[in-house]
Amino acid sequence: MSRIVVDPVTRVEGHLRVEAVVEGGRIVDAFSSGMMVRGLEKILIGRDPRDAWAIVGRVCGVCTSCHSLTSVRAVEDALGIVIPRTAELIRNLMECTIQIHDHVVHFYHLHALDWVDVVSVLKADPARTAAIAQSISTYPKSSAAYFSEVQQRIKKFVDSGQLGIFANGYWGHPQFKLPPEVNLLGVAHYLEALEWQKEIVKVHTIFGGKNPHPNYLVGGVPCSINVDEVNAINTERLNYVGSLISQAEEFINQVYIPDVLAIAGFYKDWASIGGGLPNYLSYGDMPTRGYAHPEYFKFPRGVVLNRDLSTVHPVNAKDKQEIKEYIAHSWYNYQEGNDAGMHPFDGETSLHYTGPKPPFETLAESEKYSFIKTPRWQDQPMEVGPLARLVVGYAAGNTDIREVVNDALGRLNVPKEALFSTLGRTAARALDAKLAVHYMREFFGQLLDQVKANETSTFNPEKWNPSTWPAEAEGVGLTEAPRGALAHYIKIKDGRIANYQLVVPTTWNGSPRDGRGQHSAFEASLIGSPVANLEQPLEIIRTLHSFDPCLACSVHLYDPKGRHLGQFHEE
Repeated sequence: MSRIVVDPVTRVEGHLRVEAVVEGGRIVDAFSSGMMVRGLEKILIGRDPRDAWAIVGRVCGVCTSCHSLTSVRAVEDALGIVIPRTAELIRNLMECTIQIHDHVVHFYHLHALDWVDVVSVLKADPARTAAIAQSISTYPKSSAAYFSEVQQRIKKFVDSGQLGIFANGYWGHPQFKLPPEVNLLGVAHYLEALEWQKEIVKVHTIFGGKNPHPNYLVGGVPCSINVDEVNAINTERLNYVGSLISQAEEFINQVYIPDVLAIAGFYKDWASIGGGLPNYLSYGDMPTRGYAHPEYFKFPRGVVLNRDLSTVHPVNAKDKQEIKEYIAHSWYNYQEGNDAGMHPFDGETSLHYTGPKPPFETLAESEKYSFIKTPRWQDQPMEVGPLARLVVGYAAGNTDIREVVNDALGRLNVPKEALFSTLGRTAARALDAKLAVHYMREFFGQLLDQVKANETSTFNPEKWNPSTWPAEAEGVGLTEAPRGALAHYIKIKDGRIANYQLVVPTTWNGSPRDGRGQHSAFEASLIGSPVANLEQPLEIIRTLHSFDPCLACSVHLYDPKGRHLGQFHEE
């Protein structure tokens, strides 16, 4: 029996430590540790609820707008504010933007190098790479000369002895299976994605003033529409948004989707590895008839249990018996005792670190081993994220979701069960981007119809004045962030925030086991996975990266005076 410690897990946001116990070449137990402390909820206490979006938006620099959107929805839910249809369409466009941007960046720049051997491209025949590219896509940059130029760029890196952005990979690992020509295709599009990703986020700068962290507004969006006004969303800016959507459609449909399917074809064994939990939660999103009507969301809301695609269970995030956070193995205290489960409306953020002093060889021997709480839906662990969105949507009979999923399964010639795996999770993120850009085009067309009909109101001023608010109110904002189900809970008293809790996707996926011994998604997905080389645990990284972990959303590492409490170095 051997123990593997990966600390930190790189190419993720924040500091994640994972310990795995290996026996007979397979992982038999795993421990996921969030190694930073979140204190954001305490910062919000006593502040104006209308300002919360600007603060929580800074919890992460990757999913740059999701927390702000969720925050304004929480305040609007508490105060009973309904935003204009035009504002809702703009919010949907901004959300689609972060979905597709995040998925593309995740695959090419955080996850693809788990499957693509960069150094192998030196052995590739650029002409054969061009032939492969042209056989799977009509993307114009597919000539032998183009791939030859990319190959020469990589050769310069290698010859210099400094791989730069491609350093520290497990190059030559026996788990790499792509031919050199497909590796060259992947590396070329890695570089191409670096250029593309900086364009699509301009949608945020047009509607939200900047990126990252675009502006939001309780009651609507902070931009006005006037086709003849230079300082408003005018005809020129609307046309520019249309062109950015066209570029996104081309890149996702002609580069991202073909690349994922091409690479997946060489790794079909991973369609039975990393499945983990059988339960999937999606809050649903992309409202079409108002946020109060989830039955009309583009992505359905619900829970699928035990991978039973015949039933979708309803979700009520306000029900205090449905969602609870536990701390049996987390470095927190609850007033009611550490065995209690707290609904986020009543949630507490009381830190109590009891682990060893760093540096340490193992955390897993400690009863408590993470700064992430453990959320449960009806006391069941859930996986959240793009795969959960597609599983719930598929089970709900959503025709758009079923079409893209069935098409991908058919092209790979694998059964539906292949979805429940590391490979399925990676493919689901690409299919999620395909759906998002399709919906983005649809929402943009509807926005233009609103403009043509002169329905351009983007703000509801009702209840903006705190004197109209009730003495006490509470609300929840729900969003399907790129990484999955995101909820913000707020309690307002006398016009100020009395309590604020965030339950983020990586809280669901990356939390420690609960008091009943049930693993959360990260830990469960690693159990049973093979490990070919204990010194180079590529298999662990592949499965963890398929979730796109974001520890920054889950935790932060500062004391009340802003000083660092600790610092960790990769060896």
